[in-house]
Amino acid sequence: MIARIWHGWTTSALADDYQRHFAADVAKELQAVPGFRGARLLRSDPQGDEVQFTVITFFTDQAAINSFAGEKPDQAVVRPAARRLLLRWDDLVEHHDVALDVHPLPQP
Repeated sequence: MIARIWHGWTTSALADDYQRHFAADVAKELQAVPGFRGARLLRSDPQGDEVQFTVITFFTDQAAINSFAGEKPDQAVVRPAARRLLLRWDDLVEHHDVALDVHPLPQP
């Protein structure tokens, strides 16, 4: 499995809107990608008037990433709706092989 990591920043006033956009639009787009295995949206406390989001998406392999990201898989995918809500974002993403995936033990 491969983790794809990206960061974006917005204002405190627009942070909830970006989070809703991710939940409503980005999540649906990702769920339609063959080989998509999940996503996490991390949100930082405001640093001044900025809120940082970290997006970690998981894909089975490079082919799955390519079906999402296209011919330039290291390039960030930032749709126009997100661009309207963000101040800035990483133009490039990081890819990491998932070396270990730990889950909690089942509760009795």
